[in-house]
Amino acid sequence: MIQNYSLAQLNAMSEADFITALGHIFEQTPRIAQMAWLQRPFVSLADLHQKMVAIVDQLPSAQQIDLICAHPDLGSRAKMAEASVKEQAGVGLDQLTASEYDRFQSLNQAYKAKFGFPFIIAVRNHTKATILEAFEQRLQNTPEQEQQTALAEIATIAQFRLQDSIQ
Repeated sequence: MIQNYSLAQLNAMSEADFITALGHIFEQTPRIAQMAWLQRPFVSLADLHQKMVAIVDQLPSAQQIDLICAHPDLGSRAKMAEASVKEQAGVGLDQLTASEYDRFQSLNQAYKAKFGFPFIIAVRNHTKATILEAFEQRLQNTPEQEQQTALAEIATIAQFRLQDSIQ
């Protein structure tokens, strides 16, 4: 269960407690929280977010791909992190009709076949329809464009998760 913390509490936490509190911000990649802990104190939520995103930006490409691959397929019925479950449910991706489910699975497969990683989008900014439109548009991108787009979407997802975790 995700708890709310104040910035002062986060700044005063031990490394282990900080990782427990914010390890979920980047999907299945608590190492980013661990590295961010070293950059305390944070003066604002924006400062914390910026420092976490800078850590991601400085990762070697292979580790960025690992982070992207840690995310679940959209509309999937696979087990996923609590935050992803809530985010996808928020736009109805947990209640797809059979035809919607088939369309998402087909697009997920086509996307993974082309790019080698799952389609990432900050679903809170979208509806099922706009997600499907983005899928279609982004399938036209190059792998390099998509890696950068996926990382930008992950940064947006992290911002939402931080907002949910910090008072």
